[in-house]
Amino acid sequence: MSVGDEEFPMFDSFLHHGTGGNQGSDLHSTGTVWDKLNKFRWIREKLYPHQIEGIEFLWRNLAGGIELDVKNMNASGDVGGCIISHAPGTGKTLLTIAFLKTFMETIKDCRPVLIAPGNMLLTWEEEFKKWQVDISFHNLSSAKLSGKEDCASLKLVQNKRNIWWIRFAKIASWIKGNSILAVSYHQFERLSAESDNGEIVGFKAEMRKILLERPNLVILDEGHTPRNKNSKIHKCLKNVQTERRIILSGTLFQNNFDELYSTLCLVRPKFADTISNRKDKNDGTLSRGNWVSLTSSIGKSSDDQQLEKLQKMMKPFVHIHKGSILQKELPGLQECVVFLNPSPLQKKFLQKVKEGIKNSFEFDHAVAIVSVHPSLVTRCNVAKQSGQVNSCVTKLIDETQQIKEEDFRLNYNEGVKTKFLMQLIKLSEAMNEKVLVFSQFLDPNSLICDHLYSALGWRVGEEILRMDGTLDVNKRQSLIHRFNDPNSPAKVLLASLGTSGEGICLTGASRIVLLDVVWNPSRYKQAISRAYRLGQKKVVYTYHLIASRTPEEDKYCVQARKDHLSQLVFSTENGKIENPDNPSSEYSDEILQSMMGNNKFKDMFDKIIPRESTLLETL
Repeated sequence: MSVGDEEFPMFDSFLHHGTGGNQGSDLHSTGTVWDKLNKFRWIREKLYPHQIEGIEFLWRNLAGGIELDVKNMNASGDVGGCIISHAPGTGKTLLTIAFLKTFMETIKDCRPVLIAPGNMLLTWEEEFKKWQVDISFHNLSSAKLSGKEDCASLKLVQNKRNIWWIRFAKIASWIKGNSILAVSYHQFERLSAESDNGEIVGFKAEMRKILLERPNLVILDEGHTPRNKNSKIHKCLKNVQTERRIILSGTLFQNNFDELYSTLCLVRPKFADTISNRKDKNDGTLSRGNWVSLTSSIGKSSDDQQLEKLQKMMKPFVHIHKGSILQKELPGLQECVVFLNPSPLQKKFLQKVKEGIKNSFEFDHAVAIVSVHPSLVTRCNVAKQSGQVNSCVTKLIDETQQIKEEDFRLNYNEGVKTKFLMQLIKLSEAMNEKVLVFSQFLDPNSLICDHLYSALGWRVGEEILRMDGTLDVNKRQSLIHRFNDPNSPAKVLLASLGTSGEGICLTGASRIVLLDVVWNPSRYKQAISRAYRLGQKKVVYTYHLIASRTPEEDKYCVQARKDHLSQLVFSTENGKIENPDNPSSEYSDEILQSMMGNNKFKDMFDKIIPRESTLLETL
């Protein structure tokens, strides 16, 4: 077969001895999973109780029990996919690696596939090396060979430059040996999707067939990612033949119950049957309708009956850990929502934006960046925006000549959020604490870089580090190591929220600032857990900045309602919401108190609310 101008060997002839994805296992072990794992003391000794429970939960769902000679190892029955829904930062990666080591040693022809966001694959590879589990890691999304490939495969691709040859070597090595195949969601979609322009043939068709049929275990890291039932990646994953699927997610509930339903059905396709009447079993529409009936009243009434039904349905295949281990092991977490009074110019601009921009996405963007600093209004006036936006912004610029001036742009006191942030960074630096700043957009971070250089002489790459979607994966990993190094000059990391995915460790920071408000509360949790995670040595303080009496308040109310629903669904069985984090009142925030007591800054504060308070009752 050929791709482009190159001929490729047939997989069938090269790998004929490999067995199918759901076929037999090589079982000769006795005892339990812990007899296997106890041989790896350096792993076993690091496991916390919730991780031990999680490993046993995976074994029960995927193999029928923790006994190594369990009869259900190759049967269907109750064996199927499951979810590890542990709070971000509580060690899902180690839990998974420990499970894989025992599972792959027991099932000798096990061929697991790990699908994750592209920026997480290098982190996974480093973790496999760190824990010395002797499992080769083949990154299908990388154009480089790892050196762990099968000798025969390497010989075939020697001196070959075509990416398809590289993929061939990795696929062949994975099928032949004790290894895991890792691929990004984006790449998996490209390689496994049906063609829009006719039938897929040749090598590409063979690779698609292998990815859908050969795996006998699929792990979806950040498994809430393909939650949209209409997305192409969701449809591709549904076509994977094995029912042994694991979803890892610290934020399983994202926006609504419809997305949750899609996620549950993805990991366990037979889940729809559990909410259907017998006559409805093969009707997806009726199943989803029953789901709507089940969940529509949750959070809207005091009747917990429907909530209890939902929790009972999920309990057999969703393992929940709310994060109490963080409270026990870490110094502490203090979260607060800081309502700031916009400057007069910000108020004027926000009112004009409200009157002039009707498109919800463009309005949302304009409010977010103007609430940071008024000069950012000029960044709304770009080619990709509608004429409506251009007209509104042009009028503002014409009416307010000062926003064109560089001195005005570099004056951080003109924006209430930049004013707060700059003072926080100065005081944190004096206390030898690093600051992590998250924003949805790139322009605010660029402006903050200019403010830090103008006011403090700090430079990007030295005291200032930036992390966003444009950064190469390898450079990102190097940047993370530099930021966490206590001996590096780095004092502040400016990151886009898109880089706040699970698994990224930024424990070098003890102060976290969220510049703007997002609709999805899970994005907030993900960002906080970059620093508040196992390995953190300091109390972590977080500041969620909101411009008072602006649309940001309404947006935050929506976020709070979604978060409340998530808390309900993953509460204890009696419906009581657990708060695993340390109470904020236990910790004194010297920096915040200093700012509020300073005559230069106290007027910018409207109110400060502890994060664990019910915001819906305070606005």
